[in-house]
Amino acid sequence: MLRNYLAITIRTLLRAKGYAFLNMAGLAVGMAASALIVLWIQSELTYDRFYQKTERLYQVYNRDVINGEAQAWETTPRPLAPTLKQNYPDIEEAARYRPITLLLAAGDKSLNVDGAFVDPSFLNLFDVSFRAGNPAKALAGRSGIVLTQALAQKLFGTADAVGKLVQIDHKDSFSVTGVLDGLPDNSRFSGLAYLLPYDYFVSLGWGSDEWVSNNDYTFVTLKSKADPAAVGAKIRDVTAAQLKSVLDDASHRQLFLHPADKWHLYARQEKGQLIAGKLVAVRLFGLVALFILLIAAVNFINLSTARSEKRAKEVGIRKVAGAKKTSLVIQFIGESVVLAFLAGLLALLLLGICLPAFNTLTGKSLSLHIDSAGFWLVAIGFMLFTGLLAGSYPAFFLAGFQPIQVMKGTYRPAKGVFSPRKGLVVTQFTFAIVLIMATLVIQQQIRHAQRRDSGYNPSNLLFTYLSGDLQRHYGTFQQDLIRSGAAVSVTKSMGPMTEINTRQWGLAWPGSTKADKDIEFDRFGADADFLKTTGATLHSGREIDIRTYPTDSTAVLLNETAVKTMRLGNPIGASIRFMSRDWHVVGVVKDFIFASPYEPVKPVIVAGPGGPLSLDWSSIRLNPANPTATNLALVDAIVKKHNPGYPFEYAFADEAYKAKFADEQRVGSLTGLFSGLTVFIACLGLFGLAAFTAQQRTKEIGVRKVLGATVGSVIQLLTKEFVQLMGLAFLIGAPIGWYAMERWLQDYQYRITIGVGVFALTLLIALVIVLLTVSFQSIRAALMNPVKSLRSE
Repeated sequence: MLRNYLAITIRTLLRAKGYAFLNMAGLAVGMAASALIVLWIQSELTYDRFYQKTERLYQVYNRDVINGEAQAWETTPRPLAPTLKQNYPDIEEAARYRPITLLLAAGDKSLNVDGAFVDPSFLNLFDVSFRAGNPAKALAGRSGIVLTQALAQKLFGTADAVGKLVQIDHKDSFSVTGVLDGLPDNSRFSGLAYLLPYDYFVSLGWGSDEWVSNNDYTFVTLKSKADPAAVGAKIRDVTAAQLKSVLDDASHRQLFLHPADKWHLYARQEKGQLIAGKLVAVRLFGLVALFILLIAAVNFINLSTARSEKRAKEVGIRKVAGAKKTSLVIQFIGESVVLAFLAGLLALLLLGICLPAFNTLTGKSLSLHIDSAGFWLVAIGFMLFTGLLAGSYPAFFLAGFQPIQVMKGTYRPAKGVFSPRKGLVVTQFTFAIVLIMATLVIQQQIRHAQRRDSGYNPSNLLFTYLSGDLQRHYGTFQQDLIRSGAAVSVTKSMGPMTEINTRQWGLAWPGSTKADKDIEFDRFGADADFLKTTGATLHSGREIDIRTYPTDSTAVLLNETAVKTMRLGNPIGASIRFMSRDWHVVGVVKDFIFASPYEPVKPVIVAGPGGPLSLDWSSIRLNPANPTATNLALVDAIVKKHNPGYPFEYAFADEAYKAKFADEQRVGSLTGLFSGLTVFIACLGLFGLAAFTAQQRTKEIGVRKVLGATVGSVIQLLTKEFVQLMGLAFLIGAPIGWYAMERWLQDYQYRITIGVGVFALTLLIALVIVLLTVSFQSIRAALMNPVKSLRSE
C-alpha cells in the first residue's frame, strides 16, 4: 500500500513539474528562512542560562530617583559584595567584577586585551570550565592570572601555559595559574580573555572604597531554599543606610536583584524597572518566522486547490472505483509530505549556503549540528509539520469532490466573492504589507537619527588611550604630533567624545534649590584645545585654556541644555560647586551628542584639568591635507618613540558614531531581508496562480478576442482580480503595520512620525510587485492566438 502511494505521488509530481517546482521552491525558501530565525531565537533564549546555578544566580542593581524619575543602573559600590556575603545568611556567594583592558606581554609578544578583575568566588558563581589549573586556588593570591586557551596560544604558542609568566603593562609579573576553555558566545562574559585577582586591583590604589562610588558589578548566588523576594526586601536599603551621611536625601536609593535568566532579554531600563528589551525582538522575529512559514504553506494550499479541475476527474474515477475518502486524504497528504521533505533537503542546502552571511549580519556564530541525532529529529519533525500544515486543507478539499458532478462535467471550483483561495491570497499579502511597512519605518527612523547634527566634527578625529609612558610624556607627545604635520590639534580628555561613562549630581549654583541636587548631569573632563580639536561649537565665552589662564584648572564648560536646566541667565563667570570644590564657568557650548542619537541631549559639564578627574585619553585632529595612511604612520612612529613596547591602538570618531546605529541597522537589515523573502515566496505563489487562472480562462479569452477585445483589455481582465485582492490586503495590513511600528517607535524619544508617505510607498511597492508578477502570464495569455484556444469548440 505504501509503495503504491509513493509511486502515485512520484508520477503526479513528474506530470506537473512546473507546479512541483513552484511549490518546492516556495516551501524551501520559507523553511530555510524560518530555520534561520529559529536558530537566532534559540541563541538569544539560551544567553546566560547554562550555568549550574542559573536559577539561584542574580546581579545586584541600584535604583534611585534622579531628575524626578526613577532610574536603575548595574554598577555598585566596592564594599557591597563583602557586606552582603558577611551580613546576609541567605546569600551563598558574592563576587565583584571589574572589566579592564590591559597590555599583556610574554617574551617578545604583547597584546592589548579585554579582561576583568574578579573575586575568587566569581569562578564558583559561573562554574568556569578549566582546561588546566586548580579553580579553588587560581585567584587566591595577588600574583596569579587565569588565561583563556585562545590567549595562551597567542602569547606562548601553546595552551600548556600554567606556571609561565605574563607581564602586565610592562610592570608587574603574574604566574599563569589556570587556563580556561573559554566561555561560549551566548555568555555575557564571552569577550573576556583573562581574569586577575580583585585584590590586586585594590592594591594598585585604583577605584574607591566610598559607598557613593559605583564602578563595580556585583553578582550573588542565593542558598537553595532562599526566597529571592524576601532576600531582595532585606538588602533593599543597604546602600541607603551607608549614604545617609553623604547625601542630603538617600531615602530613594535601593538595591534589587536581577535574575540571570533575564540578564540578556530584560535589560532595558524604564522608570527604574528592567523590562523586556531584546525579548521584544525575539517575539517579533518569532512572529516573522511563523508568517513566512504560513505564507509558504498558503502558497502550497493555493496552488494545490487551483489545480482542482485537473485532478477532479482523477478523484471521481477513484471514488467510482471504490476508493474511500480516507485513502484519498492519505494519498494527498502523502504528496504534500514528500514535497515538504524534498523542499526540506533543499532548505538545508540553502541554510548551509546562507548561514555564514547571516552570521555576519547578526554578529553571531550560529551553526548546524548535522552530526547530531537531535538535529535530524528536529529537522524531520519540522519537515513533517510543514507538510501536514500545507497539505491538510488541499487533501480534504480534493477528497471531498462529488464523483457524480465530476463525471458529468458539472463540477466547477468555487468562484465566490469570498472563496478560500482569495482569502489565502489576501492573507499572504497582508503579511507581506506589514513587513514592507516595518522595513520602511525602521529605515526612516535610522536615517532620521543619522541626519541629526552630532554637534561636533567626527571627520579625521582620532582617539587613543594614553597607556604606559604617554601620560607622563604628554606635553612632548602633543608637540611632536603637531610638528610632524600629522595633526592640526591635540587635546586629552576623560574618554572618547562618542561616549559618556560618568554622571554627576548634588551640584549647587547661584539660585539652586535643594531639589536641584537631584538633577543628573553628564560629566566630562578635558584639557586645553578641547573645542578646537573636537570641532564642537562655542556658543558664548571661551574654551578652557590653562596655558593662558592658570585658574582654568577649575574652569568648566556648560552645554546649552545645562544652562537651561540651571536657569542661568548669564552663566559666564558663575560659580558651581561639585566634587567638594568650586568651579567657574568660562564658556557655553552648543549641544552635542555624547550618548544615544535617539535620545534628547542631557545637561553636560566639561570640567578642566585641575580636578580629580583622570584625563587618560587623547583626541587627535588629523591633518586633512595628508592621506590618512600617512597621518597614521606618523602618529604610530611618535607613539612608539614615547611609549616603546606598547602597540598604537586607536579608533576614529566617525566610525564610533556610526556604531551607535548598529543595533537598529541590524534589525532593519533583518526585517528587510525577511520582508524580501516573504514577498518572493508570495510572488512564486502568485505567479503560479496567475498561470492557472490564465489557463482556466483560455477559451473565454479566445471568445473575447474574436469579439474584438484588445490585448490591453484582456491584460486588465486577468490582473484586475489580483490587484483588488492586494488592495484588500493593504486595507487589513496597513493598520496592523502602523500599530506595530508605533509600539516600536515608543522606545525612542527622538523619533519620526509615521506619515501618509509610508502608507503610499507601501501601497506602491505592493502594487508594483503584483503587476510585475502577474503581467507575464497576463500578457502571454492576451497575445495567444484565439484560433488555438477555440479549435476544440
